[in-house]
This record gives sequence, C-alpha cells and structure tokens, in this order.
Amino acid sequence: MVGLLAALVLAPADFVAAQQGAPDDIRREILESQRRLEEIRAERARLQRDMDALRSRVRNVSGELQNIERQLSATRSVLAEIDFQVEATGERTRSTTGDLLRTREQLRERNAVLNQRLRGIYKQGPLSAVRVLLGADNFTDLLNRYRYLQLMARYDRNLLAGVEQLERELVAQNRDLQESMAELGRLRQAQLGEVAELRQVEQDHQRALTQFRSSERQTQTRLEQLQADEGRLTSLVGDLERRRLEAEARLAAAGRSGEAPPTTLSAADRGRLDWPVEGELLYRFGPERRPNGTILRWNGIGIRATPGSPVRAVRDGVVVLAGPFEGYGPTVIVSHGEGFYTLYLYLQEIGVVEGRSIRAGQVVGTVGGTDTPEGPHLEFQLRAPVAGGTPQAQDPLTWLRPRGD
Repeated sequence: MVGLLAALVLAPADFVAAQQGAPDDIRREILESQRRLEEIRAERARLQRDMDALRSRVRNVSGELQNIERQLSATRSVLAEIDFQVEATGERTRSTTGDLLRTREQLRERNAVLNQRLRGIYKQGPLSAVRVLLGADNFTDLLNRYRYLQLMARYDRNLLAGVEQLERELVAQNRDLQESMAELGRLRQAQLGEVAELRQVEQDHQRALTQFRSSERQTQTRLEQLQADEGRLTSLVGDLERRRLEAEARLAAAGRSGEAPPTTLSAADRGRLDWPVEGELLYRFGPERRPNGTILRWNGIGIRATPGSPVRAVRDGVVVLAGPFEGYGPTVIVSHGEGFYTLYLYLQEIGVVEGRSIRAGQVVGTVGGTDTPEGPHLEFQLRAPVAGGTPQAQDPLTWLRPRGD
C-alpha cells in the first residue's frame, strides 16, 4: 500500500519535468526563425523601395532586373523560414498532442483509483477510523493503527492533489494545443500569401528579363548600325578630301593655284563658332556607356530640336554633299578647305545645292531624325586634319561658342 502511494504521489512531478525540455527547445528555434523572418522581410521591403526609386527615375532595365533577382532570393528565404516554422510548430503540436493523450490516460487511471478509494471510505462509514482505534488489543497496536490511519489520510490527500495537478496540466496542454493549431493556421495562410508573392516576383523577373534582352538586342543592333554608318561616313569624308587634294594638285600643275577655294576654318576658330541650331544637348562626343554595359561611340553631338527647325552653316564653305546618305538620311557636308569639314546629319529637308558656296548662317536644311531611336534631333560633326593626315572627328563642343555667349 505504501509503495503504491509513493509511486502515485511522485508520478505527476516526474511527468512534468520530463515534458519541459523538448518544447522549450522548439520554442527557441521558432523564436529565432521569426527573428530571421522579420530581418528578411525588412530587407525585401528595402529592395521594393529601391525598385520604386528605380522606376521613378530613367528606366534602368539592368538595375531593375538585378533588384528583382534579389527580391526573388529574399522571398524564397521568407518561404524557407515559414516552412521551418510550420514544421517546428507541427512538431510542437504533435508533441503537445502526445502529452495530452498521456495526461488524459493518467487522469483516467487516477480518477479510477480515487473513485475506488471514495467508495471504500463510503462503505466503511464516518466512524471507521474510531472503530479501528477502539479495536486495538494494546497500546502498541493502537500506535500502529494510528500511524496506518495517518498514512491512509496522507495517501488520500496526495491522490486528490495528483488528480487536481493532472487536471491543471490537461487544461494547460489543451490551451497550448489550441494556440499551436491557431499559429499553424496563421503560418499556412502566410505561406499561401508568400507563394502568391513569389509567383508575382517571378512574373516580374521574367518580364524584366524579356525586356532586358530586348533592350540588349536593340542596343546591340543600334551599335552595329552606328559603327557601319560611321564607317561609311568616314570613308566618304576621306574620299572627299582625296578629291579635294587631287583637284588642288591639278590646279597647281596648271599654274592656277589662286583659283582654289580659300580656307574658312582653322584652329583659331575653336570656341568661336555659332551653334547650327538651338536645342537641348542630347548626346555628347565620345563614348557613352549604356546601363547594360554596351558602349556607343558618338563622333558628333546630338542637338534635340523641333522637327522642321532651320539648321544653319557655322562657317563659309562649299557644299560637297547635299543628298540622302545611308544611315543618316538627308545629309549636308560643307568643306572649309585645308581638310576642315562640317557635317549636318539627320535632316528633314535640304536647303542647299551640292557644289555651291554658302555663307555662315545660311540655312542648309531643317531638323529631322524623327525615325531615330533618339527622336527628332540634328547630329553635328566637325572633322579636322590631325598631324597633316586625313580629317578626324573632333569634339564640336570645343569649337562652338559656350552657351550663353
């Protein structure tokens, strides 16, 4: 009887101690995962703000694509953390369910023992303890009976306390189970939301990737086109200069050097030429790095202007080309002697005749370029001899008057 009593009294405490370790570890892992989840979500929010800033500025498909790829990685990390929390919470739920079942089984056993004990007390009646004491044969027997009654009373109290403790544990475990189930439901809803977010980001990624590749192809095509056009233009200017030199050589051989056209442009004119048309500077002379890493090289400057605006010669000279030229459309090239040329490209209409002299300020044509990727504009180039060689493209901004003069 005493051994049974001790086992029943000690069982609830041992059970509670045995169940405290694993759930605490799971809770700590879930809390750590939640902390990581908040950090990842904060990083994704920052990336989204960066994306909004990118879209509010000049569209940069390459930067947008990189940003979306980082968002994609962050969203997948969020999903991984939620999956971990779902698994941990599920493990916690399974553990709590097992504890709940074991506690209920123990409670049924204790209740059975308690009910049996209460029936025994009821049958013996309220004076059973007195009868036990009065039935003692001697004083020693009386002391033994008294100690036995004390042990029975203690056993009854421990039995009742054990039942009450198990009932409290049952309520706590049931509450914990309900909380775990609610948390599991919330995590699954969050998981569905994150999956939808991931699909949206993947769609944005695919859209940006398609746009990036399209932009890359367009830029590459434009680069190849500009290189081909520039090669033809350089060849044309070289051919014009060769013919000019041949003509001057023929005049010199015939003793008629005075009939050669005078030089109207020289190094002394740097920074003194009037602008051929007023407008915003669209692109500058030299290399231009595009967002995707492609480098375009401009051999002149682009001046944005309204289509049809008059374009004027910057110096006196002779028109050596006035007509369509492949890649640039209607084109005017003016020779200023001694290897100096000015070029007016992407015109809409031509207002001069090839072979005739023109004066500074005279209209050579009107602004066109409406079909170019850059939009309506004039490209103005200036070529000058370098070290006595063939004419080379120069930066027109070093020859034109500074704006405001």
